[in-house]
Amino acid sequence: MAVSTPLLGVIVLIYLMIIFYLGLLGYKKTKEIDDYMVAGRSIHPYILALSYGATFISTSAIIGFGGAAGALGMGLLWLAVMNIVVGIFIAFVVFGKRTRRMGARLNAVTFPEFLGKRFQSRFIQGFSGAIIGIFMPLYAGIVLIGGARFVETTLGVNYDIAVLILAIIVAAYVITGGLIAVMYTDALQGAFMFIGMIVLLALTYIKLGGVTAAHEALSGMTGLVPESLVAGGHLGWTTMPAFGSPIWWTLVSTLVLGVGIGVLAQPQLAVRYMTVENDRALSRAVLVGGPFILMMTGVAFTVGALSNVYFQKTQGIIAVAAAKGNTDLIIPEFINGAMPELFVVLFMLTLLAAAMSTLSSQFHTMGTAIGHDFYREFIKKGEVGQTVNITRLGIALTIITSVILAYILPISIIARATAIFFGLCAAAFLPMYVGALFWKRMTREGAIASLLVGTAGSLFWLTFIHSKEAVPLGICKALFGVDTLLTGTWTVVDPIIVATPIAMIVAIVVSLATTPPSAEHLKDCYGK
Repeated sequence: MAVSTPLLGVIVLIYLMIIFYLGLLGYKKTKEIDDYMVAGRSIHPYILALSYGATFISTSAIIGFGGAAGALGMGLLWLAVMNIVVGIFIAFVVFGKRTRRMGARLNAVTFPEFLGKRFQSRFIQGFSGAIIGIFMPLYAGIVLIGGARFVETTLGVNYDIAVLILAIIVAAYVITGGLIAVMYTDALQGAFMFIGMIVLLALTYIKLGGVTAAHEALSGMTGLVPESLVAGGHLGWTTMPAFGSPIWWTLVSTLVLGVGIGVLAQPQLAVRYMTVENDRALSRAVLVGGPFILMMTGVAFTVGALSNVYFQKTQGIIAVAAAKGNTDLIIPEFINGAMPELFVVLFMLTLLAAAMSTLSSQFHTMGTAIGHDFYREFIKKGEVGQTVNITRLGIALTIITSVILAYILPISIIARATAIFFGLCAAAFLPMYVGALFWKRMTREGAIASLLVGTAGSLFWLTFIHSKEAVPLGICKALFGVDTLLTGTWTVVDPIIVATPIAMIVAIVVSLATTPPSAEHLKDCYGK
């Protein structure tokens, strides 16, 4: 159904007014470069937790991964476990505290600068900034798709127009207000998301006759799994796929591990550790971040799988069929069909919040990567100049790129594109990030080698081996006359499984073979 009510206009107007007020507040508080880049290093831990969570969990999780659960089933809940254990606890307590302390000692204001200063390399900072500027628009593009698809389905607004409206609204407060504005608006949007997902879960179970009835009905639908999915290893929506099957590899290596591990090396998330005053703030943030991520991912994946029960009862078909083969439409179709009209309006705000919170952080990260890391440090060799203005220009350029990608990317792309970017970040950044935090013996040469090998390895695997990307791209076919260079199971193994361990080994071997950092520099990084 398409919602048309004066109440919608009033709610959206009030929501946008609050968002722009917070953006203005951020603008007024942005006086120094540290304010624009790392929110003055004085953000409240609860704002940090909500901002981190709202940035991490976007429409890609709710729409894209919720839709993937509609197709693949509740095995995706393992990703929710990974998100909480790795994405919150390990991220904040193990990585976050060391990142905050070292970032403050080195006066780093971006993730690439943190790595560049630890390894005394402008190349690392500039190359890392270039990776973010070039490849993060893919991630931002699919977040735009997620938000726009729901607006399209709910309001009957043309998809292309919905993409443009979302991009313009987010750009308005990110370009002016910097990270303070981003984190303030993120916190508000995170609160909207939390409430929206609680209500969605409750209404879903009510609609399907209760918790037990809903899950029993889903378990009883095993015989309705399409033959194409059965052949790939699908055993039903309440069980894991057959071990070692193509769908098992997609679920485990691409979705669960690709995103579950890749989160540790996300530039837009890592920089948030540097926005608080002390370690205690990070510990307190876990208490808010954990439940928030549980509610966001757990509900999305559960509702996505259970949507099959609703569509079977009302239309006699499974969720993928109801969405006409586009998994990105499963959640929008379910909510618009099964939920009360008022909730559809309110949930649209939830998804707008999810999209806007993630997009604002992505645009800020891409802009600082281009303006601060690539332009100022790599091109201008540290000359201050017009850094903030170039950063704002970088944000504008990456927004335009993201909008173009949202127009041209294929259907059912949200979950896969998220995993691609997370996996690339893991292969390129994670080995040297781990070394920077935990291994004093890691050298500049080792870090550069791991950065180059991880980046090249991930892109090579995507282009020539992993069939989900290699076949549509067609580069391997054009050069070698075959869809993929390897066959069999290798074609469904995600690049993160191959490229990240290789980059880690390269980092260790090259570091041990080269001169260790000076004691003086290590003291600057680690303190006593």
